[in-house]
Amino acid sequence: MPIENDASLQDGLIATAMAAGVAVMNVYRQNFSVDEKADASPVTEADRQAEEIILAELRKLAPGVPVIAEESCCAGRIPAVHDEFFLVDPVDGTREFICRNGDFTVNIALIRAGLPVLGIVYAPVHGCLFVGRLGHGAERLSIAHGVIEARRPIHVAAPPEIPPRIICSRSHRTAETDHFIGRYPGASLVSAGSSLKFCLMAAGEADLYPRMGPTMQWDTAAGDAVLRAAGGLVSTVDGDPLVYGPRDVPGLMAYANPWFVARGSNQFAVMA
Repeated sequence: MPIENDASLQDGLIATAMAAGVAVMNVYRQNFSVDEKADASPVTEADRQAEEIILAELRKLAPGVPVIAEESCCAGRIPAVHDEFFLVDPVDGTREFICRNGDFTVNIALIRAGLPVLGIVYAPVHGCLFVGRLGHGAERLSIAHGVIEARRPIHVAAPPEIPPRIICSRSHRTAETDHFIGRYPGASLVSAGSSLKFCLMAAGEADLYPRMGPTMQWDTAAGDAVLRAAGGLVSTVDGDPLVYGPRDVPGLMAYANPWFVARGSNQFAVMA
């Protein structure tokens, strides 16, 4: 059944992300074990519990709309999708979670016709939630004790800083990324984990985010939605818009992203 009211859905997704965040923080405050998935990436009980909460709520909020969720997909449960579906990463930045540096997020995104049209990124340790709805702008919400205390609109930096502020991944820096950075002499580097990289750009705190390394669509969709709603762009290194949906390959790799560059302004040309 197609979703009829994105504004109402947005409120429901905010509440869902906050509920998942409670479960994540309950695990975060304890001594937890770390398991290894088939691809050698780490997973904890926080990932599993948060995904269960999100899936249950999405069945109520948008019955019949397929959900591509990381842990379910890794377990081989990959539903068929069409024009409209959700992408869910219950804990993006599991390595940050394990290191307890706070830079992990709960991610929920709605995809429609290949575009991330609605995204929620919740960072429970930082008490902030970012939301973006394409064509309706983006906001940063301040959350304390399970209550939204404040919300304010955010927008990419306009004009951007020259030389730019470039976001680097804390856990996934590559030689190709360093080569990209080298094309901007004098650029300042901003370090961040998980999908918070997109959100910092959406809030005008950085200008470029190159990702020359492997990512999955559930890693990026929610942050991408926030950034685009805030006026930013996300393109492949060849300059094509980054799109979402299954590729013509089997299994998990159907949802692998190409390399991309996120920009706060089209003033910066994509340079591979």
